[in-house]
Amino acid sequence: MTAVVLFDVPASPTVAIKGSPSRFPVNRIFCVGRNYAEHAKEMGVEVDRETPFYFLKSPHALVETGATVAYPPGTGNYHYEMEFVVAIGKAAYKVSVDDALEHIYGYACGLDMTRRDLQLDARAKGRPWDLGKDFEESAVMSEIVKKSEFGAIGEQRIQLEVDGGIKQSARLSDLVWAVPELISHLSGFYHLSPGDLIFTGTPAGVGAVVAGNRIRGTVEGLPEINLSIGEPS
Repeated sequence: MTAVVLFDVPASPTVAIKGSPSRFPVNRIFCVGRNYAEHAKEMGVEVDRETPFYFLKSPHALVETGATVAYPPGTGNYHYEMEFVVAIGKAAYKVSVDDALEHIYGYACGLDMTRRDLQLDARAKGRPWDLGKDFEESAVMSEIVKKSEFGAIGEQRIQLEVDGGIKQSARLSDLVWAVPELISHLSGFYHLSPGDLIFTGTPAGVGAVVAGNRIRGTVEGLPEINLSIGEPS
């Protein structure tokens, strides 16, 4: 007897690749918490320098740059978090720090949109952050630039503006856990696969947005990311 699927299965999300007709299929979205010391300080916590920590977003939370997203339900404190995103292009399991860069396809700008009040309430109660972090249209991506075209990760500036005013500004060298360290550590717990994304953390300066705001984020050497905040759905 042939099995029948009960309902339509959503297509796998994909992201545009700069200068290519191909698209990057998204498998999983890993997000790194507290990976800039000044951001951890503004959130009232210290950086855990013993080991990185992570949370996940569904790939179906993904939206591409240029979108207008509805102000999400259940929150009155909707925040932006500008991030440098790593796209995995080669399977990685228990890889060394020295070999980690070989597993990268490319890089992009990302926004980890957050229901901050729900996240902080969960944190205070020792509960998971899912309601605050993993929701529809909460993972925003620019085009991906291939690793060879971006070059070495170093002093590139990462910055975010809301309605033309600068809110976040730092350098990729400010990351507490560098990209090779993150890939090496994460691959000790997961079989990383082509299509996995790593949102590497946000600098200080996070804040709330409301309907009508326009967000622009940049990392030197990458296509910028743009997002408009719409009315609640």
